[in-house]
Amino acid sequence: MVNAATSGTIPAAAQPAAGRGARIEVRDVSHWFKVPSGVLQVLDNVDLQVRPGEFVALLGPSGCGKSTLLRLVAGLETATAGDLTQDGEAISRPDPSRIVVFQDPTLYPWRTVWDNVALGPQARGLLETQKGRVDDVLALVGLTEFAEAFPHQLSGGMAQRVALARALVNDPRLLVLDEPLGKLDSLTRLQMQSELVALWQRQGFSALLVTHDVEEALFLAQRVIVFSDRPARIQAKLQVDLPYPRHRGDPALTTLRHEALRHLGLDASW
Repeated sequence: MVNAATSGTIPAAAQPAAGRGARIEVRDVSHWFKVPSGVLQVLDNVDLQVRPGEFVALLGPSGCGKSTLLRLVAGLETATAGDLTQDGEAISRPDPSRIVVFQDPTLYPWRTVWDNVALGPQARGLLETQKGRVDDVLALVGLTEFAEAFPHQLSGGMAQRVALARALVNDPRLLVLDEPLGKLDSLTRLQMQSELVALWQRQGFSALLVTHDVEEALFLAQRVIVFSDRPARIQAKLQVDLPYPRHRGDPALTTLRHEALRHLGLDASW
């Protein structure tokens, strides 16, 4: 395993709002799936920590096990071996403090934007006291004027903003992001990357992102974890000691991109 780039503390300009993010620890985690031919190992002895309020991105070949690790952290599945904890407590089931945002916004087409965002409080019987919270998060993602619109009336970027608002209304301490921008066109994706950083800085949650886009990982995250092919092992941990807002043409990002691509075996053409 390689620890690349400059080590040390994260610059003050890179810090999100303090005091809210969860501390996540993944210790010696391995995981297998049952398949018709036997078992398929997808994770191999993974050790990973996310500090409170930290933004961490996971990079690796398609199908290596990154999204499986997110599901384990979210509590949607139980690891075959090893331990996962949030603030020292075992992760054994889903919890409103850990919210997953997927690539597909999965909005209910018969509900308005406001009603889609209100799903979490409504499911917990808290909607009457949290209506103002729904309005607040819609304003936070710039969709106040679309509160009464339906999903078919939204662009792809707007629909993903609704998905983020639906997550944020629950006031999560960890946002688990599984390729949330993967289906957007390139220009909308660039805009949403900046908006996601701004939301993270304002709200102070911890963030764990899976992406196949090396530049996206380096633009968003404070640390980038590079995985091997399946079964996923950590090959490198890249510290991105750059303040926000970041500039895509920064030579330091170019250097880190080459380093990440080298660990992925894709640097020969760059």
